[in-house]
Amino acid sequence: MTVRVGVVGGGLAGITAALRCADAGCAVTLLEARPRLGGLAASFHRGELRIDNGQHVFLRCCTSYRQLLDRLGVADLVTLQDRLDIPVHLPGRRPARLRRSTLPAPLHLAGALLRYRPLSFPDRVRMVGAALALRQVDPADPATDAISFGDWLAEHGQSRRAVDALWDLVGVATLNATADAASLAPGATVFQLGLLTDATAGDIGWSRVPLGRLHDDAAALGLHDAGVQVHISTKVRALERTAGGWQLTSEREGERVEESVVDQLICAVPPAATERLLPEGAVDLPRGWSAALGSSPIVNVHVVYDRRVLDTPFAAGVDTPVQWVFDRTEQSGLHRVHSAPAQYVAVSLSAADDVIRTPTARLREQMLPALAALLPAARDARVLDFFVTREPHATFRPAPGTGALRPPPHTRTPGLFLAGAWTDTGWPATMEGAVRSGNAAADAALAPAGAPSGSVGVAP
Repeated sequence: MTVRVGVVGGGLAGITAALRCADAGCAVTLLEARPRLGGLAASFHRGELRIDNGQHVFLRCCTSYRQLLDRLGVADLVTLQDRLDIPVHLPGRRPARLRRSTLPAPLHLAGALLRYRPLSFPDRVRMVGAALALRQVDPADPATDAISFGDWLAEHGQSRRAVDALWDLVGVATLNATADAASLAPGATVFQLGLLTDATAGDIGWSRVPLGRLHDDAAALGLHDAGVQVHISTKVRALERTAGGWQLTSEREGERVEESVVDQLICAVPPAATERLLPEGAVDLPRGWSAALGSSPIVNVHVVYDRRVLDTPFAAGVDTPVQWVFDRTEQSGLHRVHSAPAQYVAVSLSAADDVIRTPTARLREQMLPALAALLPAARDARVLDFFVTREPHATFRPAPGTGALRPPPHTRTPGLFLAGAWTDTGWPATMEGAVRSGNAAADAALAPAGAPSGSVGVAP
């Protein structure tokens, strides 16, 4: 008898879970409230340009996400550095560089850290010692989760300058929280997996096309070819356990719809929506757990200049409001609208509590001078377009103690499973974490049905 699986949510976690179950021979239905797939790692149209909602990169160690790209047949549409190389711009100063060597970890970064000009030499030396100590931290220990990453860094000799100019340079972009506001557990995970264990793990990859090509267009085709029934613009309002399985009630085009009953159900939506949908007692968490887990915003500032101002695919900023800036000219299709040398750059501002409500006009007043201070070519460039995208609830907030609020894929209710980058994946809220959660939920859903376990990257 074919197992019927329902997946609620069409982000990366839901896409992964649906493909995994379909590849195992299940009859899968996926329901997504938005009119597109991909969740927050998606694109939209602004005139003739295709704009990514946010700036997402991945690392060489993001093996599950890269397997998903392989499964969708779009691995050739991304690029991956041969060697970790981060240009670091400072106002009025020559850019610095964080580039790994070919030595084994952790020696591969020693030279880059010791030459890192934004820090004093004593800070550079102390940083090497803290990095070696961080390798020994156990992120799975509940005691680790209770500690602030910032407090741990201070205890290990890291100055305020070192935190601002290097630890947060990497940590804020991956944790969506500053070191002072983050738990040591995800902080240690980020640096151990990406920078301190395998020399090649932190090499950076990015899409050469709009993210919608990967996570919406290709995903829709891949799901269709796998036999998954996909219903977009369909918001699940309620789910009920019945004698025959799970009955979902949804809203589609303003109409109430009772979906076909499924045997297994994977809920892959954000925490607040999950808590609203789950039956009482489905998870071993206190009432209001999603609010306690919290959320952290991301703001993206988009600028189109009449000339090239950034000569690398991306750069990080120190001593500036600009955290990371990306060249999005090719991905957006800008040259179909403006003749060369026009350039479109996007500034990603993570942990953006202080600017999430700042009016666009005010952000323009702040960010254009900041970009001009970092990128000399921007000083005389004419701005052709300026706009802002905001995600008030981009990720969960990885504060100390929140690890206990990240549930596993299994619930207390038979046939009901959870997915999402906010679940207990062992990773922060990243694309890799989302894909890993989808695989974990699918494996949990398949196990009672006697189906084989595995990952979405390897189709049977």
